[in-house]
Amino acid sequence: MTFMEKLNGAWRGNKSMVCVGLDPDLKKLPAVLKGEKYPVFAFNRALIDATKHAVCAYKPQAAFYAGQNAVEELAMTMEYLRKICPEIPVILDVKRGDIGSTASMYAREVYDIFGADAATVNPYMGTDTLKPFLDRADKGTVILCRTSNPSGGELQNLTADGKPVFMHVAELARDQWNYNGNAALVVGATCPEELAMVRKACPGMPLLVPGVGAQGGDVEAVIRNGCTREGLGLIINSSRGIIYASNGDDFAAAAGHAAETLRDTINTCRGA
Repeated sequence: MTFMEKLNGAWRGNKSMVCVGLDPDLKKLPAVLKGEKYPVFAFNRALIDATKHAVCAYKPQAAFYAGQNAVEELAMTMEYLRKICPEIPVILDVKRGDIGSTASMYAREVYDIFGADAATVNPYMGTDTLKPFLDRADKGTVILCRTSNPSGGELQNLTADGKPVFMHVAELARDQWNYNGNAALVVGATCPEELAMVRKACPGMPLLVPGVGAQGGDVEAVIRNGCTREGLGLIINSSRGIIYASNGDDFAAAAGHAAETLRDTINTCRGA
């Protein structure tokens, strides 16, 4: 299945627009895992088992593995996801963006070596840096548009030709980059007005929405401003709010409950 087919299936099959960010920090892992040979993988495996019924996607952030000498455990996690819940799409959060030849290697890394269904990319260097990702019609290319971090607007909200830069990105994604129907955009939950603008410009494109939970994004505002007419279209990411719901022996059960709670909150807002 393609990324888009998996995503549509997971939205409907699990009745969920929750994405769990698998961003493990060795310093924050529960004590019960300290003796494990592969503690990061053991943590992720337990989280996946506890949440797979309540999500539409998983999003491992590559830096949490590369920066902690745990790339092998990222590969193990990706393999486990393919084995246990192959119907759930996996977005590898790498935010790549480089010249074409380098981007081609990054695309091979994400899609062929790690086996991800989608990758996050940075459009700052233009079309040729995105093309190696976009050319993979079976895979998803999730393009940074209006990010959730506090200083994201320093560049993204600058005005050019009468509109903010993030809207130029959204319109390029709609009109030029989505030639394989596999593009999505990152728009943060912390900027709901911008989310509404992007949704209006891109009525059917999936939006990956970080910033719910620890960053303070409001679920109701995300649903009101970001859903498609069908009441779908969002991949609402929560990392710390789910994976660190407890640091005790019950960490997996607590994560499962947190994912279910976020799913139910989203669905209540959708119904309203």
